[in-house]
Amino acid sequence: MTKTKQNTLFVSTLAKGLRLLRAFDETHTELSLTKLAEITGLEKSAVQRLANTLHLEGMLDKDAETRRYRPSHAWLRLAYAYYWSDALVARAMPKLIDLSRHLGETVNLAELSGQEIIYAARLPCKRTTFAASVPGRTVPALSTSAGQCILATFPEEERTAAIRDWHVHAQTPRTTIDRAEIARQIEIVAETGHAITHGQMILSEVGIACAIRGPDGRAWSAVHCSVSEHSWDIARIHEEILPWLQDTANAIQPLLRP
Repeated sequence: MTKTKQNTLFVSTLAKGLRLLRAFDETHTELSLTKLAEITGLEKSAVQRLANTLHLEGMLDKDAETRRYRPSHAWLRLAYAYYWSDALVARAMPKLIDLSRHLGETVNLAELSGQEIIYAARLPCKRTTFAASVPGRTVPALSTSAGQCILATFPEEERTAAIRDWHVHAQTPRTTIDRAEIARQIEIVAETGHAITHGQMILSEVGIACAIRGPDGRAWSAVHCSVSEHSWDIARIHEEILPWLQDTANAIQPLLRP
C-alpha cells in the first residue's frame, strides 16, 4: 500500500483530477477523452466524469465541435496568485530588469523544483522565441547552468545523491548525460562560483548562471542568462556578462527554506 493511500487525509478523486490537469503541456494543448485516458492511465469513464467536472468548474474549456479540452483562463488566475505568493520574484524583478537592459540578452530567474529547474520569471531579448519567453518551463537541473550552480551550494552528501539519482536525458546531441562528467562540472562550479553550459537544451545556446545564496550559503534559485555561441565567445562572456550576473545574484536576498 502506498503512503498516499495510508494517509487518511488523502483524497484520491482530487488526486485523479490533478493528474488530468497535469496531462496538459506545451506538446499537449488540446486533448480528447481518449488521449487524456492514455496519458493519465485512468479509465475512460473516470476521465469523462473528471473532465466534465473540471469543465463545469471553469478549469477546462471544451471545443463544441472537436469535443477536445484545453486549459482555461483559470490557469492564468492561478499563475497570478502564485506570483503574488512568491516573494523572491517580487524582490528579484527590478534587478533582473536592470540586468536585462544592460546586457540586451535573455535573463531568467530560475528556481529549483524537485529534480528540475523552473523558470519563474523571464525577460526576453528581441531575438527570443515565444517558447523562451513563457514562464513555467522546466528543464532537468543536472543539465543546466542554473541547476548546476544551485547544486554546487548543497552539502556534499546531498549533492552526490542528486547527481546519482536525478534524471537526465539527451535534449540535444551535446547534452551531457555521463554522471561522472556532470559531477566534475559541478565541482568546478563549486570552486568558481558560476556555471556555464554549452548546447545542453538548445544547440548553439550558452547558459550562464550564478546562484542566489541565502545567509547559510545554500541556494534554491539562480540568475540565468542565455546567449548565442555564434555571438559570444567565452572570453567575452567572462568579461561582459559574468560580473553583472554575479552582482545581480548577490543583490537578491532569498528567504531561507525550512
